[in-house]
Amino acid sequence: MRLAKYLAHAGVASRRASEQLIADGRITVGGTIVRDPARDVDDSHDVAFDGEPVRGAEPRVAYALHKPAGVVSTASDTHGRRTVVDLVPAERRLYPVGRLDAESTGLILLTNDGDLANRLTHPRYEVPKTYRASLAGAALTDRALKALREGVQLDDGMTAPAKVRRLTPHQLELTIYEGRNRQVRRMCEAIRRPVRQLVRIRFGPLELGDLRPGKARRLTGTELEALAAAASPTPAPGGRRGRG
Repeated sequence: MRLAKYLAHAGVASRRASEQLIADGRITVGGTIVRDPARDVDDSHDVAFDGEPVRGAEPRVAYALHKPAGVVSTASDTHGRRTVVDLVPAERRLYPVGRLDAESTGLILLTNDGDLANRLTHPRYEVPKTYRASLAGAALTDRALKALREGVQLDDGMTAPAKVRRLTPHQLELTIYEGRNRQVRRMCEAIRRPVRQLVRIRFGPLELGDLRPGKARRLTGTELEALAAAASPTPAPGGRRGRG
């Protein structure tokens, strides 16, 4: 197995983050620093991360968490703020799948499966994420909704078309298939309706449901299979993706 994939399977980090750890010289094999993420290894190769032995592949687990406001979506924080990892009582090292900004709330996933995390957040797989946004400014018009549906210009380029449903004159439900930084907030600012409150209510096939803020639950095998299917190269019939 390639070194980056081995680290991801062992729960060290996502595959992309593992590649960076390797490039930074923090991974050794048999006591020697290795900088090639494609290096073939197995459990007999004495792989270590910052000098600590890396165990072989752990059982894959994932949790759904209702992230409260003020909690950051990282595994650790240099400013001492609470992180999503602090809220999930798990024996294994977990890391968040993508991010919610500190003031946003709602569904976030945590897992030790680096491959799955990478696929769920990679733009290629277009895994949908649905948000409920309460907005300031004027009442939502058909023109504003049309702009969101067709794509709006941000400082890092045009957004892909989104699914949008108006709930009230100042509240909408929006589904995006990308994962840019603070994307929903910036999209709403682009139509001059700043976000007052933002909740992620769905990630792929999973829904927030009645999970209370600050609480987490372990996903079932069926739910893990559904997530893997959502992040597969070939979508289910009726899906958006038309490319492999």
